[in-house]
Amino acid sequence: MPKQVDHAGRRRLVAEAVCRLADRRGLEGVTLRDVAAEAEVSMGAVQRCFRTKEEMLVFALGQIGERIGERVRARVLRSPAQSAGTALGHAVTEVSLLREEHRAEARVWLTFAAQAAVSEPLAKSLRANYADLEDMFTGLIAEAGAGADTGASASASASAAEGAGTAPGPAARRRARTLLALADGLTTHVLVGHLTAPEAQDILHTHLRDLWAERPAL
Repeated sequence: MPKQVDHAGRRRLVAEAVCRLADRRGLEGVTLRDVAAEAEVSMGAVQRCFRTKEEMLVFALGQIGERIGERVRARVLRSPAQSAGTALGHAVTEVSLLREEHRAEARVWLTFAAQAAVSEPLAKSLRANYADLEDMFTGLIAEAGAGADTGASASASASAAEGAGTAPGPAARRRARTLLALADGLTTHVLVGHLTAPEAQDILHTHLRDLWAERPAL
């Protein structure tokens, strides 16, 4: 009987190999042959998973985005009793990739972001990821601004971020974009050594405190 191949698992295996190579040498040095060697599969196996190198890179970037997104959603929904403001703090901390255990992931993410400047398929994937995070942040900011002091829960905020209830106003969207850009920028500043991770976290927490201090109708 022919051996059954887990195609989805093989694609994930290849994507992980891409990320390890990207972390060590950047995307310029990632070839199909090198990926096959890193994943310990044949060139043919890689080519059966992906028709082109660009398709392979887009899938690998999507895997990173999904992993970050899953961590964000887990932090938001972990405690249904937490306020929307607390949930937002947890979510933006995950997105900023400031913790030591996420440093390699941050390096790979920024490597892909740089390549996306000259690759429309990668840029499209990044835009979709940022849009999802922006929607979540917008829902949480609107929920916290409208009812954080009256027991608004993170689970209700997550539902709002997915389109349930009243649509947030433009102020919430603007603040969400600012917060997402700040988190993304702090990742770069820590990686290049301009800021330490504690310094970046302090900037992030200060911004969140200032955000709640404003709290007009969103």
